[in-house]
Formats: sequence, C-alpha cells, structure tokens
Amino acid sequence: MVGEGLVRVEAPLKVTGRARYFNDVDVPGMVHAVVVRSTVAAGRVTRLDTARAGAASGVLAVLTHRNMPRLAAGPMTIIGASPPVPLRDDRVLYHGQPVAVVVAASAEEARYAASLVEVGYAPAEPVLHVDDPRAELIDDPWGLDHVRGDVEAGFAAADVVVEGRFTTADNTNNPLGPMGTVAYWNGEALTVHDATQWPHNVRSTLAAVFGVPEAGVRVLAPFVGGGFGAGLRVWPHVLLAAAAAREVGLPVKLVLSRPEMFSSVGHRPDSVQWIRIGARGDGVLTAISHESVSSLGMEDEDFEPVSRCSAGAYACGSVRTRDRQARLHIPGPGSMRAPAEAQGNWALESAIDELAYGLGMDPLEVRLRNLAEVDPVSGMPWSSNALRECYAEGARRFGWARRSPEPGSMRDGRRFVGYGLAAVSYPGYQVACQARASVGRDGSAFVRSAATDIGTGTYTVMTQLAAGLLGLDPGRVRFDLGDSDMPYAPQAGGSGLTGALGNAVHSACLRLVQEFCDLVRDDPASPLCGAGPGEVAVGGGRIHLVADPSRGEAFGEILVRHDLVELAADGRSVPPDSGELGMACAGAFGAKFVEVRVDPELGLLRVVRVVSVIDGGRILNAETAASQIVGGTVGGIGQAMLEETVTDPTGRIANATFGDYLIAVNADVPDVDVVFVGGPDRATATGTKGVGEVGLVGIAAAVGNAVFHATGRRIRDLPITIDRLL
Repeated sequence: MVGEGLVRVEAPLKVTGRARYFNDVDVPGMVHAVVVRSTVAAGRVTRLDTARAGAASGVLAVLTHRNMPRLAAGPMTIIGASPPVPLRDDRVLYHGQPVAVVVAASAEEARYAASLVEVGYAPAEPVLHVDDPRAELIDDPWGLDHVRGDVEAGFAAADVVVEGRFTTADNTNNPLGPMGTVAYWNGEALTVHDATQWPHNVRSTLAAVFGVPEAGVRVLAPFVGGGFGAGLRVWPHVLLAAAAAREVGLPVKLVLSRPEMFSSVGHRPDSVQWIRIGARGDGVLTAISHESVSSLGMEDEDFEPVSRCSAGAYACGSVRTRDRQARLHIPGPGSMRAPAEAQGNWALESAIDELAYGLGMDPLEVRLRNLAEVDPVSGMPWSSNALRECYAEGARRFGWARRSPEPGSMRDGRRFVGYGLAAVSYPGYQVACQARASVGRDGSAFVRSAATDIGTGTYTVMTQLAAGLLGLDPGRVRFDLGDSDMPYAPQAGGSGLTGALGNAVHSACLRLVQEFCDLVRDDPASPLCGAGPGEVAVGGGRIHLVADPSRGEAFGEILVRHDLVELAADGRSVPPDSGELGMACAGAFGAKFVEVRVDPELGLLRVVRVVSVIDGGRILNAETAASQIVGGTVGGIGQAMLEETVTDPTGRIANATFGDYLIAVNADVPDVDVVFVGGPDRATATGTKGVGEVGLVGIAAAVGNAVFHATGRRIRDLPITIDRLL
C-alpha cells in the first residue's frame, strides 16, 4: 500500500459536511465571546468604561485587566516560548491587542456589547520597522549563528564577489476558515475544541496557565482545515475563551473575524538581509556571508534563523551567518509555512544567480559545481541526498538547455520571457512521537495518535501505512487523531509529523504483530505454533508462515480462541541521532524551475510554468505528497508576487481583509509539474522526509531569477509588484 495514491479516507466526511470542525461544535448552554482590541499600537489604557456593555442585552460578563483572574505564563515548548498571556496590565504593545472580552448569550449580542466598551489611551510613538534606530536588537537567542573557515580570506581569494540587501515582506498565514475555540469546565476539568495544529501543546499550556493538572485538560481537533503554522502556538484567544468559560460557568465559543486573524494568530516576520558571496573564476565558491534582521513582538520570544539556510546549502569552506531580531510594536509573529527558509532562500538563491551572471556561467552549472556531497556543517555523509538528480530531472523536463543565456533575449510577442532556477535544501526535523494500534475480533484495526491533519493527508497516509504493516485492506483500518487523550504527538509543522508519526505507527503495528505471534507461539491449536518472529508475515487479514502461506490464521480467530476482545500495542519513535548513525540526518531537497512572462509596458508579471523536482525520501502517498508540493508552490507564488501585510504609521494593519490582502488564485497559478526522485532515507524506519515546506521554498527566488533573465532587472525586495517592475 505504501506509495500508492490512495484517495483521502476522510474525503466523504468533508464533501458531505459531516466533518466536525471546532466551529461546528454546539454544546448545550453555550454562550459567545468577542474580544475588544486596542486601537493604538503603543501606550497605556487610561480609561475603561464597561458599564454600557455590561448592561446590554444578553451580556454575562466583561473581562478586562482590572478583573481578569491572574494567569500564569505559558510553558517553554519544543518550538519556543508561549506567547504572552492577555489582559495582564494596562500596557498596550501592538494595535489589535486584547483589552477586554465580552461574553453574551449570542454572538450578535456579544459583538454589539463589545462596540459599547469605551477605552481611553495615553498613546506612545510606536516602533514599527526593523530599520528604526529605536528598535532594540536581539542577537540569536538559540545559538544558531554559524562561522567556519576564514571568511575574509575567502573573499580576498575570490575573482568575483556579489553582494546585496534583500528584503521580504510580512506575510499572514490566512487559512480559509477563521480560527477560534470552544471551552467548557467541569469543576477543575477543562475541555477545549480548538483549531490547533498541536493538541498536546494546547493541553500543557492551558494546564500551566490555569494551574490545573494536565490530565484534567482535554483538547479536541479532529478536523482543523488549513493552518500554515497559524495553529502551532497557543494564542491569546484560546486562553480568553477558557477564562471566560470559567468566569461565567458556561461553555464559551470565541471565533476570530477575518481582520482579527491578521493580528491574533501570528504571521511571517518581515526581514532585511545582507548577503555577500565570492567565487573563483571556475565558479567554485570561496566565501558566503549572510546576515539578517527580522521583526519580533515587543515581549514575544519567537525566533526564525533566517540566514541559517546559507550554512549548509553549498560546499563552501568559509561561511558566516548571523541572525538578529528587532523588537517592534507589532502583533507577535509565528511560523508560517517554511519559516526562516522561505525568507533566507530568497536572498541566497537570488545572490547565487547574480554570481552566475557575474561569472558568465550557467546558473545551473554554478550550483552543480558547489553541490554539497556531504553535510557542510558537520562534515558527515548525508543520510540521503538526491539533489543532483533533482537538477538533472528538472532541467530535462523544463527544457533548461533551450534557454538563451542573455537577459532580455527571449520574447513572446511584446512580452519578455524568462527562465529561473532555485535550489532548496530544507532541514530535517523529527521529534518524539507515540501511537497505539489494536485489532478486534472482527479483524479490523484501530490506530490512533494525538496528531492533527491540516490538509496534509495524515489520516490517509497513516491508514495506508498501518494497512500495509498489518496486512489489511485500508477499508479495515481506522486511524484517529486530534484528541489529546490519545498517545502523544508533536505538532503538524516543520515537515516533521509524517516522519515522527509514521515511525511511531510503524513501531506500534510491528509490536502488535509481535503480540499476536507471542500469543500463538506455544498454542498447539495454531498453525503458527513454534514459529519465530522472522518466520511469519501478514497479508489478507491474517498471519502466515513465510515458507508456507497456506499455514496461518486470521487475527480474529486468534482473539476468539484466546477469549480476547482485542489486542493492542504501543509504539514510539525518537529523533534520529546523527552521532549514533554516523551520518547527517537529511531533510528534503529540491530544484525549482520557473518560466515567466513580463509585459514591459504594463509591468505585469505572469508565471506560466513551474517544474518542481523533490527528494522527499520514501513517498508514502504519491497523491497527497504531490498535493503538498502544489500547495506550497501556490504559497511561493503568493510570496513572490502578491502577499504583503501592510502596517500604516499608527501600527494598524491596513489590508486585513481578503479584498485587500492579495493571495494567489487559480488565474495566478499555472499547472505545476511535480516529480519525486531519490529513495528511502536511511535515518528512519519509514525512510520518509517531510515535504510540507519544501514545496514553497525556492519559488520566490526562481521567479525573481526568471524576472532578471527576462528583463535584466534584479529585484531584491518581495513581493515583486508592478511598481518594482516599471
């Protein structure tokens, strides 16, 4: 079953409307909450008049920093610190910060009452841009800055040096469904339905913030919809819903509006990057220097090592990367699909392209001459790396050899034609995960883990994997997720869930087969009696001897004879250890080829072809994996040409609607040719490497490089808009 393009198992539920998202939850007695948000970006709240709101029809409570129960700080997580808790004091740190929450019998009554809350401020001048000299600069808090070799000597030895200042815009995740939470208490026990990408993180955070045992908190997220990273952190609205529910003693639903999504659930931080690259005349790199400053909330601790991608992308002996953050009066940022790499790759791959033109060489040839055959950071061999194959297959399918090298030399009527290329080496990421598998008397399997499926195909891929490992038809396997009472799972993010969860499911299913073997090994009534672990196999819902497949029996028969209703086993996975393995645990690799058309009179840019060749290790489901690459490509086109969250001089987000924030739609996206190359990765049991992020990374640089080839104009600022092309 593994590798086949099995249709999504949850598709019937979704297309018939039976899939229950958090917004479909309707608990008896449920009331509604609406957040009142600050209209200044910096200063203090000097007046809060809630009398009219409290007297409005249906209102049950109005919470502010004056009457809000004191909440403890959220915990440190494997992806960083929790966001600051809301309604702590009278300080205002960003436009849109919660200053009150109104609870009423209906959503309409809550919205109306929220409009009656009167707030006065003592405003301060906000710091809004990373290049503002007033901004506090913070050096790399995770110790990821990298130096190897003698960088200055490397530049001195170079025949050609290119350097430039590159910027990326603030992007907002914007899943189609607005996020929110339903929360209700039963004594000290709390149940939450949430649009989260990580149920266990919500559970541990709520337990810490409210001072209750984790065992008494249950988080449910069987269907999330899109997230793109917005659901990775526990944002203030989740805490406010739970606090309001405790205050009024009733279930509370809090749903964010679209404008609130822009200031409430994170965003890709904007960045300014300085990059310098040197090479000998034969194209061999001698030095890379890459520095960045990215934006950060005034009291947040999120971190994205933007320049880090340059440390391991190419075989270069002298490399320096440095990342800093500027504290600003902005909503807290967070991970957005391909965090850090999406920004850093734009600068790196644009500069590599510029270097190739400076050398008078084919941009593909420059990349091939500097391909990292071993991990440049550790010096160890890769657990897998098919980047060379990505280049070769991509160039063949795209027709790179037909490219006329001279910028501006290719035309389609009055429009300029450009070919662009970018390379991707997305870092590997896996953390610990657990799963449980069981088989009942009817021969069907039930496999579960507290993961989420944000459209990546987790339900389907894990059903496939379990079916193959247990020798069952996929229709006989039920895979469940999205419940914090299930075995621990990490976040659906960082391209790490499929590997971590897949390895845990692999472990659980193999242990379950072993449990059945142990059960019948000394059973004279079983045709498998006396068989050792290496002598049996599974298939057709039964265990049989490898040497004689006719000798075997069904799972259900074994359970009935031993008077068992079911048999279960737990499995777990741990992160692969490069030191123990003696090789660098590789993430996905890829090569992106893009063709554009540019109208020189109107400044109109169109992407007309994309070829994306990916080394994702073993592909567990070709259909869902290809869908991830296509979806990432759409996001990459948005980053390249359209998406920019605009903050006005007051700190207000000026385009916080789908009418004003431009997102790639069908007319902006051509057919995307997706190809997978390479084989199973040696670092893990399933051999897979996540592909959720690698589809987006490199698209912006490939588009920018194609624009240069078409027009001779090097664009260094994203997005590439009409005004930057004219």
